[in-house]
Amino acid sequence: MKNLEDYFHYYDLAKDDEKSRERLISLFSNEIEFVLNGDRKQGMNSWKSFLNMFFEGTLEIKHMYEGWSPVPGEPASYETKWAVCGKRATGEVYTLTGVDKARLDAEGKIVYLENIPDTANAFDKYKNI
Repeated sequence: MKNLEDYFHYYDLAKDDEKSRERLISLFSNEIEFVLNGDRKQGMNSWKSFLNMFFEGTLEIKHMYEGWSPVPGEPASYETKWAVCGKRATGEVYTLTGVDKARLDAEGKIVYLENIPDTANAFDKYKNI
């Protein structure tokens, strides 16, 4: 559960701090499966590619979340509501809200992460990673 609590913290710092980026990556299993707007990706290389692409297009980012709650009937699965504001490399500012669902492996690493934004197609530009 500690890895989930650290996730948003290190995500926000990872843009400009290599140690925070390494810490963020260490929260995840090498077998990570992540889902952005229904588009599934597998493995640590895909996760790192997504992060690199995301941070290249981002100047600043800040997440807020309500806290991770267990998903009834799904062992080691949790979800949280979140909100984010950011500034893209283009100078454009944005806000998004949504829900994240996550599952931890036996070591407590994040093995599954699904990002479900309230805005349809919010992550379409990342489909080609």
